[in-house]
Amino acid sequence: MKNNKFVFQIVTAGLIAALYAVLTYVSSLMGLAYGEVQFRISEALTILPVFTPAAIPGLTIGCFLGNLGSPFGMVDVICGTIATLIAALFSYAVRKVEWKRLPVLAPLGPVLSNAIIVGLEIAWFMPEGFTWAGFLAAAVSVGLGELVICYLLGLPLAVFLHKSGLGAKLWPWGSDSKQQDVN
Repeated sequence: MKNNKFVFQIVTAGLIAALYAVLTYVSSLMGLAYGEVQFRISEALTILPVFTPAAIPGLTIGCFLGNLGSPFGMVDVICGTIATLIAALFSYAVRKVEWKRLPVLAPLGPVLSNAIIVGLEIAWFMPEGFTWAGFLAAAVSVGLGELVICYLLGLPLAVFLHKSGLGAKLWPWGSDSKQQDVN
């Protein structure tokens, strides 16, 4: 039924948001969630829009909640959340672009949006003020951390979800599901 699908999508988004926020705080405990060097474990979840559009609001809300702990304050809450929304929309848009059944472009959106948006944000807060060299350094640093997490954790997560069938079981109304609504 349509109501079941809607409720399922809301619950899925909520669970993804909670998991993203928790993993961001775990990364923060290791000193890896905020700043120029970022290896947020939570960013591996940016692959989830490949499996379900519910991941888009889930990741966005999760980032919002996770960034409430940022030393950059509301600027990071807003900028980081926007970067994650763009990343999730990108991952969803390119979900069918595959190489050897891998959604190889899906992690690229998170890498680029975070490198650019978070790189600008970090450069803005540098003690010497914004410089293009500072932006480039911050963008490269954030982008490399994002690249490592999204491709070395996110893609294997996608492979696991696909090969195990868990992706289809967890999200029966996912982006590519042929399953019809059931009672």
